[in-house]
Amino acid sequence: MGKISASVELPAAPDKVWAEFSNPNNFEKWLTIHTKWKGEVPAEFSKGAQASEVVTMLGMPNTITWTVDEFEAPSKLAISGTGMAGVKVKFELSVEASGDGSLASIDAEFAGQMIVGALGKAVEKDGKKNLDASLENFKALVS
Repeated sequence: MGKISASVELPAAPDKVWAEFSNPNNFEKWLTIHTKWKGEVPAEFSKGAQASEVVTMLGMPNTITWTVDEFEAPSKLAISGTGMAGVKVKFELSVEASGDGSLASIDAEFAGQMIVGALGKAVEKDGKKNLDASLENFKALVS
């Protein structure tokens, strides 16, 4: 199993950050692994909601059907899903007050028979690069 995390300090109030961070219709504006949604996308997430997304890592697209496991506005969104070849993914997005602004964080886990050895390490490395780039994009979006 691979685990990666990334955080960014933002000069915006937690409520503003949360409104952008938890909105699935904004993912295309900042989330680098997001390729497209398939089918219906909820206007906003809620516990138990589902959506299918094509994500691309290491140049390979994979369709993940996400389920919202936790939704605690305005601080935490946890989603999990399974993609092709049994790849299991969990993402936790969180927002907390920090000084005059906010701290936004993403924790991700990847597991599956394909996510082992050298490929597992490559997924972790690519995932970390994408999380860092995504949060920089997100910082530009909310600044």
